[in-house]
Amino acid sequence: MSTSTRTLLLLSGLAAVGTLSTTIILPSFPAMAVSLNAAPQDMALTLSSFFLVFAVGQLLVGPLSDRYGRRPLILGGLTLFVLGSLLGAGASDLNSMVAARVIQAAGVCAASVLARAIARDLYDGQALAKALAFIMVAMAAAPGFSPLLGSLIDSQLGWRASFLLVAGVGAALAAGYLLAMAESHAPSARLKLSVGVISKGYLQLLGDRRFALPALAVSLVIGGLYAFFASAPAIMIRGMGYSGIQLGLFFAATVFVVFSAGMLAPKLAQRWGAVQVALAGGAVALVGGILQVLFYQNQDLILFSLAICLFLASMGVINPLGTAVTLQPFGEQAGLASSLLGFLQMAIAAIGTGLVSAIALPPALTLGLLLSATAFCSLAGFFLYPSNTLRQPA
Repeated sequence: MSTSTRTLLLLSGLAAVGTLSTTIILPSFPAMAVSLNAAPQDMALTLSSFFLVFAVGQLLVGPLSDRYGRRPLILGGLTLFVLGSLLGAGASDLNSMVAARVIQAAGVCAASVLARAIARDLYDGQALAKALAFIMVAMAAAPGFSPLLGSLIDSQLGWRASFLLVAGVGAALAAGYLLAMAESHAPSARLKLSVGVISKGYLQLLGDRRFALPALAVSLVIGGLYAFFASAPAIMIRGMGYSGIQLGLFFAATVFVVFSAGMLAPKLAQRWGAVQVALAGGAVALVGGILQVLFYQNQDLILFSLAICLFLASMGVINPLGTAVTLQPFGEQAGLASSLLGFLQMAIAAIGTGLVSAIALPPALTLGLLLSATAFCSLAGFFLYPSNTLRQPA
């Protein structure tokens, strides 16, 4: 295996482990509620607390890594993540579980956000687009396969084994990073750290259309992805009568859609330009959302799969290309820019999953409306991207 391949695999693992730790426990919520003496609906606190800390933590991790380097934050963060995972495995009530999830999120946010920053440190141009495509596919694959894995673990070993598994994954990633990768952020490129500098940096990024428009566009389709994960159990289990294992198999099957689109995205961008391809992806995603709205009443698995696959294929294209477009102009602020991008993604994901339960409409219709809205706004973001860069490839 080449050094470049090992690097991409390691970065993909760092980017995906946070999502893995969240989606792997979703099938275990009923069993966890019984064990922790909690109401089933209260298990949502284990998600909202994780997303909140994960989002805010990223705002701190990026600037710290721009000042002190990527290596200490990744190794320290993974150590904290392993500790939180072990505490989750031994949790005896809901409060201790929420505390464990907060510790998990505080640690793993460094791995997720800095995987993108390291990719920006190491690669540029088309190579960066390819690296991010690989990383983003891994991030999409984790929530696709992990519910099926979690349901199998829960049925055979119990839900606590899922926390032990992710603790082992975190430890393996820390060991792999320690042994295989040197510091990627050169001391000469380090930035001075102060609250004023950080705040000014974030405000400058938000005020720069080269960052704000593609960052929001990418974050919106990620929000649609999490809305799909939050809605699918109600749609497929309660609405269509499928089992939890069948739902897990469906999630796993969607990974191949995202994987294929993600691998195709850099080739399309090389020929037509990243923004143009992302625009086309947004249009296809909008078609998928509209189909979900039109057919929600008499929806069967085929129609549902068609709508979802159109959206997910577009997300698989938009995510890596939009991320590359977002980070490309900000090489000297890669950590800061990646942190803010990660915050926007998790914040919008939290909003999307919250709306799934808050909107008093049939779940299938709610999902269709959310997918349509996120796709339309994402499309608008790329359409408004500065025209002088529209024909530049990724």
